[in-house]
Amino acid sequence: MGRIVDVLLVIGIILLVLWLLGFATTYTFNGYIHVALVIAIICVGIWVINRLIGSRR
Repeated sequence: MGRIVDVLLVIGIILLVLWLLGFATTYTFNGYIHVALVIAIICVGIWVINRLIGSRR
């Protein structure tokens, strides 16, 4: 389970970087680039929650 969560962190970081690049170029693909931001936040959030729960065990 830990490896899957680490993959989610990597995916989240990649999507966040892509969102920043899309935001900086002001070409937002009709709002789809913001979907990447939401997915990135969800992936990183799952990683953080798993780390917090895992540290208590």
